[in-house]
Amino acid sequence: MSTTGAPALPHRPAPGVRPVEGGVDVAVFAGEATRVWLATFDEDGAETRHELPATGEGWWGGHVPDVGVGTRYGFRADGPWKPRAGHRYNPAKLLLDPYARAIEGDLAYEPGLFAHDLDADDATVRSDLDSAPFVPRCVVVETDFDWGDDAAPAHPRDQRVLYEVHVTEMTRLLPEVPEHLRGTYAGMAHPATIEHLQRLGVTSVELLPVHAFVDEPHLRDLGLPNHWGYNTIGFFAPHAPYASSSDPHEVLAEFKGMVKHLHAAGIEVILDVVYNHTAEQSVGGAAIAWRGLAAQRYYRLDEEGWDVDVTGCGNSLDLTDPVALQMVLDSLRYWVQECHVDGFRYDLAVTLGRDGDLDFDPEHPFFVALREDPVLSQVLHVAEPWDLGPDGWRTGQFPGAWAEWNDRFRDAARDFWVADAGALADGAVPHPGVRELATRLVGSRDLFAERTPLASVNFVTAHDGFTLADLVSYDEKHNEANGEDNRDGNDDNRSWNHGEEGDTDDEVILVARRRSVRNLLGMMLLSAGVPMLASGDELGRSLGGNNNPYCQDNEMTWLDWQLDPAKGDLLATVRALTAVRREVPVLRDHDESVIGWFDETGAEMSDELWEQDLRRTLQLRLAGEPCALIVVHGGLEEMEVTLPETPDDGAWRLRWDSAWERPEEAHGTEGDGVEVLTPLSLRLYTT
Repeated sequence: MSTTGAPALPHRPAPGVRPVEGGVDVAVFAGEATRVWLATFDEDGAETRHELPATGEGWWGGHVPDVGVGTRYGFRADGPWKPRAGHRYNPAKLLLDPYARAIEGDLAYEPGLFAHDLDADDATVRSDLDSAPFVPRCVVVETDFDWGDDAAPAHPRDQRVLYEVHVTEMTRLLPEVPEHLRGTYAGMAHPATIEHLQRLGVTSVELLPVHAFVDEPHLRDLGLPNHWGYNTIGFFAPHAPYASSSDPHEVLAEFKGMVKHLHAAGIEVILDVVYNHTAEQSVGGAAIAWRGLAAQRYYRLDEEGWDVDVTGCGNSLDLTDPVALQMVLDSLRYWVQECHVDGFRYDLAVTLGRDGDLDFDPEHPFFVALREDPVLSQVLHVAEPWDLGPDGWRTGQFPGAWAEWNDRFRDAARDFWVADAGALADGAVPHPGVRELATRLVGSRDLFAERTPLASVNFVTAHDGFTLADLVSYDEKHNEANGEDNRDGNDDNRSWNHGEEGDTDDEVILVARRRSVRNLLGMMLLSAGVPMLASGDELGRSLGGNNNPYCQDNEMTWLDWQLDPAKGDLLATVRALTAVRREVPVLRDHDESVIGWFDETGAEMSDELWEQDLRRTLQLRLAGEPCALIVVHGGLEEMEVTLPETPDDGAWRLRWDSAWERPEEAHGTEGDGVEVLTPLSLRLYTT
């Protein structure tokens, strides 16, 4: 190992390590450090330490000559070892650059990776073992890319149809994609993938985490991977294993190429981002980056130096601190400006808006910064509006133009069409009436009253929980493959197996399951708000009842593109529903003045009718061009329904019926005023 010095610059460089003429400019925050080094590694792995000067306010940096593009590097920092004060400086630990644009390699959970001595009674005794053999390397990369005439599709919010998807799962088994591109960024951008998305009516893909991440220690012990990616080690670096090339420069270029090709097809790219915690886990976890540089600035710590965990992941980033806030904002700007992404879905977003007392604040500096930033104010921001801290459920309470995953919509749809239907079939008492369902159909105004129904992201399934096919096929979760004796995953699934658990050859059960799936899809795609489809639901995807497949990167989670006739019918149904949604604007967004509610006789709903706990039939009329009528029947028997008059004196045409196995059946037939509805079915009429 050799050492060099770096002269101070008259100004502080931008954070990170950036190539410039003659070397690199470096800046890293290490608030209480006494010495900081840039550690570079040659092709043989030999380390050179370049000592950095302090540039004020906790920052260290300078120009380091003769360090070029392609150099592998990390940081080392010395300073006080005072765990009770949150200071865990240890020069024996190689730390990742929090601003690295590329990260190569993986972690090895060996004793040397930890800043503290694992043989001590607690995490307060410093370890002198060198961590360099067990830590990935940051890589100096050029960020130039030929974007050509790339432009954001910029879909109006009311026209968006979101598609939540995992990069690997989407194309790992897609036959039209060349084998070496399957499961990669390039696979996501392949013409076969794009054609599927376009024909499906998708405007925006919401990618599960693509920031660089690693497996958790307990998964390594089980021989399982972190498949979903909610365990970040780099907020600026795309996850390298998702690229078809192992070269760090090509990884970044491939990610950008994916965005460019999706944009050319009119498809937006939304990133699922994890700024609520990092892969360092609790103070007893590995020393990867932030904890060895400035733990007390990046993390929420109590007065004894222990983590204040509101995420369930061991640590929580503290966005009340200017340093942590700057890192997150810089990361977001990087992905928008340098990588051209169109928006973000924030995992456990309540954590990001907690103040110093852990109260949720809609005027938190983070939210204010997003609103006022000239770049970030122009993209979509979607909240997962809960975390595991006190008063962690905050659906409907995010500010301004934010959109939010609407768990109340999810639960209402599942209750009415699945759980309550199952209760009725078993002779039990379902949830009362149609009031909750009606509220969700017209945009959840109880939650978003001061905003717009388009603040609601309506979903029935997501990556976390049962797939749509499993929701109607299993009463209980079946997560044995996860290695936790089926203890993991949610027990509150609001599902119904329709009479037999799992796979069955009973055609009566299969017909009923398929209709229930269509009811759920119809409600989601015909309701006011922004719908989100979970990838594979359009293909009848089943995970065998596993409702927490975060550690399953295999045939269980990869989309199966071999479609039998029933799955082909389902795909056609989703395409038909997104098409009619495009054609009928009043379905997507409307104000209360166009809403009319009617019972099965065609009479307006009275207060008395709304209070009927056993009511399972309802008609929603929306005045527009064209007008729309949604007829809901959640009973177990056929129901004769008299359609209300159209607002424009026209005639109702039946556009879609969940009783249809394929949407072409009777498409556009004119209603005769009195209709007979199939048990447990949903219809759409338009003028």
